Amino acid sequence: MLSQKKLFLFDIDGTIAVGDTLYEGSRELLSYIEQIGGKAYYITNNSTKSGEDYVKKFKRSFGLDTVKEQFVTSGLMAVLFLKEHFAGKKIFVLGTASFLQELRGNGLLVTEEVEKDISCVLAAYDSELTYDKLVRTCQVLSSADIPFYATNPDLCCPCDFGFIPDCGAICGMLTAATGRTPVYLGKPAKEVCRMCMELSGFSPEETLVVGDRLYTDIACGINAGVETCVVYTGEATPEEAASSPYRPDYCFPDIAALFWALRKEP
Repeated sequence: MLSQKKLFLFDIDGTIAVGDTLYEGSRELLSYIEQIGGKAYYITNNSTKSGEDYVKKFKRSFGLDTVKEQFVTSGLMAVLFLKEHFAGKKIFVLGTASFLQELRGNGLLVTEEVEKDISCVLAAYDSELTYDKLVRTCQVLSSADIPFYATNPDLCCPCDFGFIPDCGAICGMLTAATGRTPVYLGKPAKEVCRMCMELSGFSPEETLVVGDRLYTDIACGINAGVETCVVYTGEATPEEAASSPYRPDYCFPDIAALFWALRKEP
C-alpha cells in the first residue's frame, strides 16, 4: 500500500523535473515525505553530474535543499564498481570532463587517449560528445579483448523540447561499429535501490521507486524486490506499461497525481 511508503527513490529527468523546471506537485510531495518522517533519494542514470553538482542544481534551479548522499547516480555506481575491480589499472573513458574529474577524484586512473595497458572501457552519457571521441573508443574496443562497461542503457534523455540521445544510444553506435556490447552499471541494477535502503535504514516494504521509464526505473525496483510507480511525464505511455514485462505497481499521469493519492490514503 502507498500509505506504508517512507523511502521514495525518484528518477529526476521526466519524473520530478525537466531541465530547470520542477514539475507541479514535486515540491509538495517532497514536503509531504519530510512531514511523515520519510526520506527522498534521487536515483538518476545521468552521469554528467556528481552528487555535489546535483546539490547545487537543486538549489539554483528548484530552490530545494539537499545533500550529496541523496543522489545515487549511474556515475557513482560506476565509481564504486571500478574502485572494487580496477583500482590502480588504466581505464579508458568516454564521458564529460566533469565525469572524468569525478573518476579521478576517487583515485581512479583514467584516460581519453588510445594508450597501452588499458584494462577496460567505460562509456557514459556524454553531452560533450565528438566524432573523434567515438573513433578513439572504437579503436580501443577493436584492438584489445578487454571488458566494456557503460553507465546506463537509457536510449534517450528528456529535455525541454522532447528527447536527446542518451548513453544507450551512444553505445548503440559503438556496438554497431565494433560488435561489442557493454555491461551496464546503473539502473536497472538492483544495487542502486539496495544502496539507498542501506543508507536510509528503511525496509523494502517501505520503499517506492518512482520513474518515467519502464526498462530502467521500474525494472530497477522490480530487480530489488520493491514496489514501483510510473508517471507519464517522460518516456513511458499507458499502452507500454500495460504490455511491458516491467509492470509497475502504480501508474499516475504525473507526480502531482501521486502526491494527491498519498494524501488521500489513510
